[in-house]
Amino acid sequence: MIVELNISNFAIIDNLKINFTKGFNVLTGETGAGKSIIVEGIGMILGQRANRDLVRTGKERSILEGIFYLDNPKKVNKILESYGIDIDPSNYLLISREIHTNGRNVSRVNGRTVTLTMLNNITSNLVDIHGQHEHQSLLNVENHMKLIDTFGGTELKSLLDNVRKKYEGLLREKKRLKELSVDTIERDREIDLLKYQIDEIHSADLLKYDEDEITKEYNKISNIKEIGYSLGEIVNIIGNEGYNNISLINNINKCISNMNDIKIYDNTLEEYNNVLEYISFELQDLYRNIMDYIESLDIDEERLKLLEDRIDTINRLKRKYGNTIEDILKYRDTIENRYDILMNNEEEIKKAKIRIRSMENDLTDYCTKLTRLRKKLSKKVETLITKELKDLNMDNVVFKVYFSKTEYFTERGWDRIEFLISTNKGEDLKPLSKIISGGEMSRIMLAFKRILADYDNIPCLIFDEIDTGISGRTAQIVGEKIKMISDNHQVICISHLPQIAALADTHFVIDKHTVKDKTSTIVRKLEDNERIDELSRLLGGVNLTDTTKLHAKEMLEMSKKLNSNK
Repeated sequence: MIVELNISNFAIIDNLKINFTKGFNVLTGETGAGKSIIVEGIGMILGQRANRDLVRTGKERSILEGIFYLDNPKKVNKILESYGIDIDPSNYLLISREIHTNGRNVSRVNGRTVTLTMLNNITSNLVDIHGQHEHQSLLNVENHMKLIDTFGGTELKSLLDNVRKKYEGLLREKKRLKELSVDTIERDREIDLLKYQIDEIHSADLLKYDEDEITKEYNKISNIKEIGYSLGEIVNIIGNEGYNNISLINNINKCISNMNDIKIYDNTLEEYNNVLEYISFELQDLYRNIMDYIESLDIDEERLKLLEDRIDTINRLKRKYGNTIEDILKYRDTIENRYDILMNNEEEIKKAKIRIRSMENDLTDYCTKLTRLRKKLSKKVETLITKELKDLNMDNVVFKVYFSKTEYFTERGWDRIEFLISTNKGEDLKPLSKIISGGEMSRIMLAFKRILADYDNIPCLIFDEIDTGISGRTAQIVGEKIKMISDNHQVICISHLPQIAALADTHFVIDKHTVKDKTSTIVRKLEDNERIDELSRLLGGVNLTDTTKLHAKEMLEMSKKLNSNK
């Protein structure tokens, strides 16, 4: 349930705080006072798309905050844990939204920043908002099946999952069949292209070669002159004697001779001498090895040309089929498979058709079971809705769920469901859109909300002027129905009817005040004597007579008696 609502700088609201209670909460007020803005604010907190135009003029951001108490926290806490959000041990949940004029908006749950998707996953089981025009959704036949499915349990959900998975597989197989069923000319053209590509890759014999080794060998042979020149300079420095040139080896040997003359004076010098002798031996070995390497150098023009051609081939294939040899070989495997399919086209088409028939048979089985279950649910819904509508002063109503079949399977089966209704004796059943008035539509939606409340386990329901188009005795009955819902759910209802407002456990009035050319919305919780004045206003408008006030007082007393008799 919603415990507390705080809104600031939102539309015509400066700062507003409402402490809702359990049971039936009603909000009344003049048209344009901001009743529906409060509902819109709650919707923003729950995760509706933010509209920066709703930031109060002259302000940079709106802040909306809701504190919820979780009577059954297990389901929500599981989602919070999956997102790493702290869980309040007292079962409270704090949700806030900041909407900025620059388009940025921030959502937080228990102080942790969350995305809009995360927020919607958390709040989807907290509140159900019935907006002013939501009953129009009943005119959309596509929603009728969704409503019926809402009454289903795990069995229906399992069937729907099976139908969806099988249908998705069927679509993939039909797409494959379509690809196989190309015309002869196009098929032959594709076969020729694939064969050319396969032969081109095969002829390169890529598996026998290591690209890195080929590149290294090519770099060596193509730069052999530079290698020989540089090594020649090195051997001259290390070991060759010449005019005004003493080699490294001779210089080291001279150092060894000098060290031999003095090493008898200090043992440390003996160690230095050993190092010099080691360096001398290593330099001599290095000199001989380099000389051997130089003598082995030979420019193999034929080998160089072979390597160049090999590298060109690999680069050409890369440009056409992939960035690496591995990519090229993977592509070859793919087109070989496609080539085999096309060469065995008739057999593959036959196999695909067999698989499609098998999938269609499975879907037929699932859809038959799904239809059977939906029809069973529909009978139950017909009974429940008819009873609710009769309670809502539609005594002669006949409500039926009509089934027809789609031309082919869909991801939700093959059922087409439409609600039909007759509101007067002797009238034929007709679609809702043909005969329903605003008041009748409001009552039908309320009937659905009433029975769905026992199935969806959502703890809080918000009705934004669900009483549109009704009055008199019907208004009283609608109010009693809403009151019944509030026995097991928190209900927040925006209404303009005194019959409904009188039944509330907690009554808030919304006023619009203008000070210094600035309009603001204010919400107050009413005491009993204030409720009489507000009910009188709803009954009689601007001019409040003693008779109107007496009538309002009687309505309030009768509502209290009704509540106490439960």
